[in-house]
Amino acid sequence: MSTSNALQKLIFDLLVADAGVGAVVGDKIYDRPSATVAAPYITFGASDFVPDDHECIDGRVETIQLDVWSEAQDGKREAKAVVDAVRACLHDATGNLTVGALVTMRVALARVFDDPDGRTTHGVIQIEAEIEEEVA
Repeated sequence: MSTSNALQKLIFDLLVADAGVGAVVGDKIYDRPSATVAAPYITFGASDFVPDDHECIDGRVETIQLDVWSEAQDGKREAKAVVDAVRACLHDATGNLTVGALVTMRVALARVFDDPDGRTTHGVIQIEAEIEEEVA
């Protein structure tokens, strides 16, 4: 398993286990949802990393985007509730990776806005994780 996949699995496991997240989306957290999934739900979006090597330690800072999708017709309330639940779950979260070691994880950005389709509210949460990588 790659370091990036290990981080995504940890984030997924934390979100699924969190009662606050479960209260707003249940277990609807996907890497790639089917076309028939009913909102609200969370998907994994773009990810990237930059090397963050230190003396004797190979590392990276990885950013993973989570996308929140809501079709509630009463405004942005539902999407904001999901974004807030995700932030509460993941900001300063700890856990074990199957590859590498998590040093820190934090929510670096959260946004809620109208999607261009005119009916969906879209939330974006960017999580930054500092990871010590295993050296082969």
